[in-house]
Amino acid sequence: MPFKKPIVQAGRVQFKLEGKKMSKQQPWLFIIFLLTTLFHLSFGDVGTAAHYSTPYLPTACFGNDASQFPSSNLFAAAGEGIWDNGASCGRQYLVRCISAATPRTCNPGQTIQIKIVDRAETSVSRPSSNGATIVLSTTAFGAIANPSAASVNIEFQQV
Repeated sequence: MPFKKPIVQAGRVQFKLEGKKMSKQQPWLFIIFLLTTLFHLSFGDVGTAAHYSTPYLPTACFGNDASQFPSSNLFAAAGEGIWDNGASCGRQYLVRCISAATPRTCNPGQTIQIKIVDRAETSVSRPSSNGATIVLSTTAFGAIANPSAASVNIEFQQV
């Protein structure tokens, strides 16, 4: 049904439809709808992850010290977005795969905790994809996604 001519009263615009004014609740419903679609539950940042393999030493953070690597082999090199002039060295992040170019690449429900031990831009081993937010060790990448993928989209949060 077409709207009729708008009614302007004290700076407010109202429309009549079939002789009735629109409900005053409708603007609030629109605002609630807008807020629920714009905000979703996310507890971290979103970025991309690539992977790299041996050799891992020396690293930009800890040089040739092999004890820098967690026994789980869940570690990573920081991309430029989180490198923070080396302040990211030793930081730990929760990381999970959220999507990839190829369907079913992510391992659903898998979240890992990694430690930053290197800088992606200067690592000895080259990443599978340039410009990633985080470059995961082969073990870490395989825990959250199919290792044959070059990169995936991730959600990550510093812990």
